[in-house]
Amino acid sequence: MGKGKHVEKSKGFVAEFKKFITRGNVLDMAVGVIVGGAFTSIVTSLNKDILTPVLAVFGGTDFGYLTLTLGSGENAPVLYYGNFITAVINFLITALVIFCLIKGMNVVGDRMKKMEEGRTGKEEPAKATTKKCPYCLSEIPLEASRCPHCTSHLDEGHHSDGLEAVED
Repeated sequence: MGKGKHVEKSKGFVAEFKKFITRGNVLDMAVGVIVGGAFTSIVTSLNKDILTPVLAVFGGTDFGYLTLTLGSGENAPVLYYGNFITAVINFLITALVIFCLIKGMNVVGDRMKKMEEGRTGKEEPAKATTKKCPYCLSEIPLEASRCPHCTSHLDEGHHSDGLEAVED
């Protein structure tokens, strides 16, 4: 009896794993990881090939020479904490530059939107297309002469919340 249950559990596990792996979510996640990897190389290139050389003109600092040797001898481990400090500084500078670029783009976009609104004039508010039934307070079409919800007859002369009902 014990063997049969173990085989059933493993078949159930395998079937459940197959179901999980063939889901769309797993495929979407895989695509996201691949695109993320490609985007990482773009950001790395932006930092390494464009921003870092520009920042070096303004006195960029490299702390790569800072190390700490743990122990003695040829095979003693070395902590390159200077590289970490440089990476943190580069990250902060890159984040600041990207923030400024996006902020600038948003300002330009807002100005263009205001100019466009000024050219076309302000849009008029949309006209009402519905009214409320004075009996059941349901939303009904403006042209309705009878409420489809409570079947009350409505006076066609009024198109506001103060509608009057016409009695049969």
